Amino acid sequence: MYGSPLKVFSGSANLPLAKEIAKYLQVPLGNISISKFKDGEIYVRIEENVRGTDVFVIQPTSKDVNYNLMELSIIIDTLKRASADRITAVIPYYGYARQDRKTKAREPITSKLVANLITKAGADRVLTIDLHSGQIQGFFDIPVDNLTAVPLLANYLLEKKLHNTVVVSPDAGGTKNARVLAKILDSPLAIIDKRRDVPNKIAEMRVIGDVKGFNCIILDDMIDTGGTILEAAKALIENGAQEVHVAATHGVLSEPALDRLTHNSIKEVVLTNTIDPGNQNIPVKIKFLSVGFLLGEAIKRIHTNKSISALFDETLKKTDRRLNKFFKWR
Repeated sequence: MYGSPLKVFSGSANLPLAKEIAKYLQVPLGNISISKFKDGEIYVRIEENVRGTDVFVIQPTSKDVNYNLMELSIIIDTLKRASADRITAVIPYYGYARQDRKTKAREPITSKLVANLITKAGADRVLTIDLHSGQIQGFFDIPVDNLTAVPLLANYLLEKKLHNTVVVSPDAGGTKNARVLAKILDSPLAIIDKRRDVPNKIAEMRVIGDVKGFNCIILDDMIDTGGTILEAAKALIENGAQEVHVAATHGVLSEPALDRLTHNSIKEVVLTNTIDPGNQNIPVKIKFLSVGFLLGEAIKRIHTNKSISALFDETLKKTDRRLNKFFKWR
């Protein structure tokens, strides 16, 4: 076990998830004050002693991504200056992950810049879920634990008892996770060849694999505007799919995602609560699963110096109905 006491703090980006994690760990959320000056500057004060403690800061860098990233950095810096022994940034959704490489001349690699910012702020470790690109782990000079929510999504889909299913990756980059889901569901795999001209604009989609007469499950790491998912669903229906279900870890849900996801070509959408949808009017067909147990168990293992990699194999067994009821979110 790590020698220092465990403390959990939360930024303002996803307080409901932070409360679930704290409940699982049976610790109170740390006392923190966050406010803004008139000009928008962020002010943070830790309202309790953290000297010599093992601190976990829960803050997805979702929209407003720039504000939440800056708030996270300031919280980490505040804890460092207050002599916390170790600081782990728990980032359920890692913003700027799509800018992980240059695709055109004179473009930034913003994912690397964000990694530098979090590290320089004083984080000793990062805990996250389903990074958009695995190479982002290499952008950090500190340990990064990249969990996956695929077994959690698989557990939900297994309970629905869907028959004659095929798992569909909406692009070549998502085939690794899609293959994992297909193995759990004992289903074949199909891929959509996606050609994108500019961000959020799809030029062409071609289905690779047999989907005729199947119940298709599209698996993606995130849903932003929903354009890719809607066009993929339409392409699958045009190729003879019986139904299209959608599963994704991160519900960014930028406009007009909610309108697109209610299209009649999509039967149901299941997401996780890595991002708090806030006061959005969520349609009935969109369901949320909690990653509270997954992150809580990972935090416990980090604090007690136990294996994180073993958590992947155990997640599906742990996400039974009792825990799903305990962490019921929506």
